[in-house]
Amino acid sequence: MSTPPGQYQDTDPQQTRNAIIAVVSGLSIAAFTGALMKLLSADLSPFQIAWFRFLGLFLILLPIVTMKIGSSALKPARPGMQVIRGITMSVATVAFITGARTIDFADAIAILYAYPFLLTLIAVAFLGEKVRWVGWTGVIGGFFGVLLIMRPDFGNFNTGSLFVFLCAMVISIQMAINRKLGSLSHPLVTTLWGAIVATVSLSVAVPFFWNPVSVDHLWLLILMAATGAVNQTCLVYGFGRAEASTLAPFTYFEIVAAVIFGLLFFDTLPGWISWFGIALIVASGVLVAHSLGGAKATRRGAKF
Repeated sequence: MSTPPGQYQDTDPQQTRNAIIAVVSGLSIAAFTGALMKLLSADLSPFQIAWFRFLGLFLILLPIVTMKIGSSALKPARPGMQVIRGITMSVATVAFITGARTIDFADAIAILYAYPFLLTLIAVAFLGEKVRWVGWTGVIGGFFGVLLIMRPDFGNFNTGSLFVFLCAMVISIQMAINRKLGSLSHPLVTTLWGAIVATVSLSVAVPFFWNPVSVDHLWLLILMAATGAVNQTCLVYGFGRAEASTLAPFTYFEIVAAVIFGLLFFDTLPGWISWFGIALIVASGVLVAHSLGGAKATRRGAKF
């Protein structure tokens, strides 16, 4: 019997290792793509950058998906839900770029990882899932880690942290939608339609926020779109071949990659309080992922 779209396949150890390699590679590329977005945000608007990203993702994925899946890819399951998901992708990306402009890149990625804890709250409140006490311990610890990184001092508060946290909130909603779509639509189809909807929705706003695009910008935008497509493909492959709870400890490699690219691109490193917050987020996130179990665990592959 074939595996339903969006569900992991029973695998042998070698396939699990391949899945881990794919996920770590995809998340490293995702961190690189995020660094390019922050770099571009110095001259271009967040709406422009997000629009180019999703337009490029659509143009790259369209021939791949149609060759692999056929014309059925153009008729996705639950189109209304696909539209809502695509809008969350555009909102989350604009919020992340806006926030990452003014805060350390590694801190931005770490705050972004509040989404598994927010998703847990959504899963309990709206999806009827049960969380053991270990999971609630992880949720509390994770939010405390995020607070350590944000360090809300209202006399001198960087609002960029709030935009990144808003991004995490929107992603948690997106992930809840992913759970509904996981058994109905192939992940590549869902990714393609997310890119289509995000491009169309951003096309309404981008003319009002357009800045001149130089040749150097154009090459960076093309690189951003290409690496974004590669990272999505790696994650879809990885999460299609192993349980999300098995892969959970490795998803936080994106924060490690963000520290590296933050140093290379922006010559910054997190302070010791941020390091402690990052460690707390990683440990708490692994607890939460395992407390939710394999079949219900977050499918990280479809994040914006």
